[in-house]
Amino acid sequence: MKKLSAISAAVFAALMLVGTPASAQSFDRERGDRDQNSARAEMQAGRNMPIREIERRIIPQMRDDDEYIGFEYDPTAQAYRLKFIRNGRMIWVDVDAQTARVLRVSR
Repeated sequence: MKKLSAISAAVFAALMLVGTPASAQSFDRERGDRDQNSARAEMQAGRNMPIREIERRIIPQMRDDDEYIGFEYDPTAQAYRLKFIRNGRMIWVDVDAQTARVLRVSR
């Protein structure tokens, strides 16, 4: 009986580990959808600039060898985070969603 309990516990633990990445992916996708919906609502209400306008202003300020990857929106900070790659390293540019002012560049 002890052997069966130990095997059951091991199988249960293994199943929990296997299931974690899928649920984490689901959470990230849901958060991304909420962030995108929040960004859209703020833009439609006239409180934020469209991301395309922010990209039009910010991307030309970066170096020629910077590759633009994409963006995320932080509804709490009302800021976009534009992502670039330079020489194999990620660079984040945080931009105020209302004014397109660069808040911070993280390397």
